[in-house]
Amino acid sequence: MKTFLILIVSLLSTSLFAQKQKSINITVDVSQKGDSMLPLWAFFGYDEPNYTYMKDGRKLLSEIASFSPIPVYVRTHNLLTTGDGEPALKWGSNNAYTEDSSGNPVYNWRLTDSIFQTYLDRGMKPIAEIGFMPEALSSHPQPYRHHWKPGDNYNDIYTGWAYPPTDYTKWGELVYQWVKHCVDKWGEREVNSWYWEVWNEPNIGYWKGTFDEYCKLYDYAADAVKRAAPGTRIGGPTSTGPNWDKAEDFLRRFLQHCAGETNYATGKKGAPLDYITFHAKGSPKVVGGHVQMNMSPQLNDIIKGCKVVTASPFKSLPIMLGECDPEGCAACGMSTNPENAYRNGTMYASYTAASFARIYEIRKQTGANLIGAVSWSFEFEDQPPFFGFRDLATNGINKPVLNVFRMYGMMKGHFVKTTNDAQIPYDTIVAHSVRGGNRDIGSLAAADDSTVSLMLWNYADDDVPAAPQPVTISFSGLPGKNYTATLYRVDSTHSNAYTAWKDMGSPGVINDGQYMVLQAASRLKGEEMAKGKSKNEMKILLPAQGVYLVRLVRRK
Repeated sequence: MKTFLILIVSLLSTSLFAQKQKSINITVDVSQKGDSMLPLWAFFGYDEPNYTYMKDGRKLLSEIASFSPIPVYVRTHNLLTTGDGEPALKWGSNNAYTEDSSGNPVYNWRLTDSIFQTYLDRGMKPIAEIGFMPEALSSHPQPYRHHWKPGDNYNDIYTGWAYPPTDYTKWGELVYQWVKHCVDKWGEREVNSWYWEVWNEPNIGYWKGTFDEYCKLYDYAADAVKRAAPGTRIGGPTSTGPNWDKAEDFLRRFLQHCAGETNYATGKKGAPLDYITFHAKGSPKVVGGHVQMNMSPQLNDIIKGCKVVTASPFKSLPIMLGECDPEGCAACGMSTNPENAYRNGTMYASYTAASFARIYEIRKQTGANLIGAVSWSFEFEDQPPFFGFRDLATNGINKPVLNVFRMYGMMKGHFVKTTNDAQIPYDTIVAHSVRGGNRDIGSLAAADDSTVSLMLWNYADDDVPAAPQPVTISFSGLPGKNYTATLYRVDSTHSNAYTAWKDMGSPGVINDGQYMVLQAASRLKGEEMAKGKSKNEMKILLPAQGVYLVRLVRRK
């Protein structure tokens, strides 16, 4: 390029130490295109289905839908759980199935319809999780409702809803009637665009039956789905990360069952399977008084699961990571789990940027047909602000991490080649994450005919202070000369309502004036970059745990 931009952006008051640091060079060659950048991140989920249509739930869903280039898929537990619809932590209910005094089924789709309609009104799609067991069908119904809270034993949540049905024929008929109702209400074409799945994590306490009983549960449900809507998609087993105890074997055995074992519902060989889903989790802990993240377990869960699938008869089937997160309990707060202190600030943001970049690399390295990764992170209605839940927003105020997903939503087209010697190599981060004082000064770039987007992050596992990193960026191969360049920032002072809330004195109740200030602080705002006269180069200072997006838009 003969002409382009030169930029020097002061991101923080530059310390003497930062001035002495050597600038890292990152080059982007837009002419070197790779794979299409699928929006793997446009999948979200949560335990509490009744939050969906509540005030902050509706607001957050609207936010998410607004920045995704494709329909966002949303997954939630407890769609068939019995109860009055009262939400609580790790609980929800919809009363879809009860029985009359003679034992005849009574179906009530009012609340499940409200949930799905809330998605559809925003152009979203359900990942319809077929679970959990209605009280009237549970083989061990009492106790049924749990009252778990942070600090309680996690195993307390596994009550009557986790047990096999007393009657698999009734179970199958429940699923058939549900899918048929959805077809009647929204049309078969719409329902065929959803994903249906059977249960959640049946290899641990979420399922109190055996492996064979899960296969039976799956067979009856899958048969019912296909009878009601032959063109819709059914999947499983939604098991835990394959590196968990015996989880790899559970996934492999399930695939073997679907490939050719006797179907419990039909008596034929094999079971319908249109996509495969399993989970992946990281493992933070407190070390030396600070939080230390660990991306390696999460990435290795994905790699192992993808390898199990690609070695199976279903090697070409789509794979969905049904839950894909830094750790395993969204409703556990900081007060009871201090390792979760990463959730409110920029550590969650930079971890998300860096981990999704590696998930894209795993897709490429394994050759697996990975289509999406569900972030198990939503919102917790009417809870204290910034309580430390793993959520995207609190009290209707967006957290910094949501803006990273917004950045990903701005990246269009195909991956383009970047050269960056400071980025931790793929094999190293898979094996060790980012330890030993090292920092992952990472980059990911994509381009289409009119835009170029470069995401940058300054990530390390240890949440300790570190100097900002000078970065020099240069572009080549741009199709044209005239671009508008905009910088978007997520760091301690930009797009960060958490910092603003702390500056207010961390109020437990947010008044109207404070709410307006926090809303403004939470927004991702772009700053137009000044043009240079002779070079396609820019210099920035990237703070520790910061995530930046440089976006070029071609002028017409």
